[in-house]
Amino acid sequence: MTNKRSNSIPDDVDFDTSDVDRWIGVPLGGGQLKDPVGANDIRRWAQGMQNPNPLYFDEAVAAESRFGRLTAPTSFAVCTDDSHGAGPAIQGYIEGQHMLFGGDEWWFFGPRIHPGDRIKQERMLFDYKATMTKFAGPTMFSRGDTSYINDRGEVICRQRSTSIRYRAQLARERAEFMDRSEPTWTDAELDDIEKQKLAYYDSFLDLGHGRRLGVKEGDLLPRRPLGPHSVATFSTEWRSFLMTVWGAYGHDGGPSSLYQSGWLPEMSRDLEAAKKDPTLGDGLYHGPSRGHVQDRYAQLIGLPRGYGYGASMGAWILDYLCNWAGEWGDLLHSEMSFRSPALTGDLTYLDGEVIGVEQPKDSAQPIASVRVTMTNQHDEVMAQGVAEVRLPTETSS
Repeated sequence: MTNKRSNSIPDDVDFDTSDVDRWIGVPLGGGQLKDPVGANDIRRWAQGMQNPNPLYFDEAVAAESRFGRLTAPTSFAVCTDDSHGAGPAIQGYIEGQHMLFGGDEWWFFGPRIHPGDRIKQERMLFDYKATMTKFAGPTMFSRGDTSYINDRGEVICRQRSTSIRYRAQLARERAEFMDRSEPTWTDAELDDIEKQKLAYYDSFLDLGHGRRLGVKEGDLLPRRPLGPHSVATFSTEWRSFLMTVWGAYGHDGGPSSLYQSGWLPEMSRDLEAAKKDPTLGDGLYHGPSRGHVQDRYAQLIGLPRGYGYGASMGAWILDYLCNWAGEWGDLLHSEMSFRSPALTGDLTYLDGEVIGVEQPKDSAQPIASVRVTMTNQHDEVMAQGVAEVRLPTETSS
């Protein structure tokens, strides 16, 4: 991976980044999956990400597909990592810090993940910058790279994750999001949301094994609703990540400061005690992810109540793009920035628009640029960005 240092610390930002500096460009260690990917790992992921595309759980449908067998969704790569792909972006000590996901950039190189594949990661901190934010004052935006490689030596994809590192105490004092109360939904509203979901599912079920042809600039993608989110849905998402399975990973022995990055005591993992009680190193019951499902700890880091995972937000977007493109389309690149998390009780909408279609000189297959916007029930933007999708022709293989 190519790395560079492009950090900047304005004079008005009180942030000691000296320990972060020494990690830039250093190949990092971390957990590696002990076992091959299983079919039920893929099925559980599709279920956790609320993505009922039968390619990813129904072997009979998958056998008739372009792939000829059960395949993992493009978003599944992050499921094979031990830290949501964010570990390389959380290196170096910052006192009293917490982190939120600031976005992801992905490059996909062609290979897909299938049951039986062994996946490993290569990791490195790419760069960072510090600035002032309304949410927490002095804030670091650091980017780290994770490459996902199969046991045939093929690079499946590369993820550049942005971590927002901030001082939790300042975020609590500023209380930027604390006035957001949890919404309530009537039975009629919930029924309407379910109808919207079914209409979205029809958009890719009706395409089936067909090809997405005739795409043109200005085309709108079908709207994808998710939620209302709850502790139950966030817990289901969490348990679909393989890193949450006791004993699933072994450390590769390389250097990393992920667990010594300045976490609050309440948000730290007790890895020594976890040798007796694995829940103490779980992350959700005890550790940096407990705020996702426990309001007390969400408020400790400056959020009003339980909130969703940045890795899930990224997966929702990748699944949205791939479901639209169909099995004969290929996601090449996606760059999305996150502005705010999904909170319990909230509804999430994904909308997309084709903003350009190019015909490369070296390929018969056109490439569509798609702008994606994620909003909540108040039309507030949660995430947005642009992706490139290679579309099929009538004869492409």
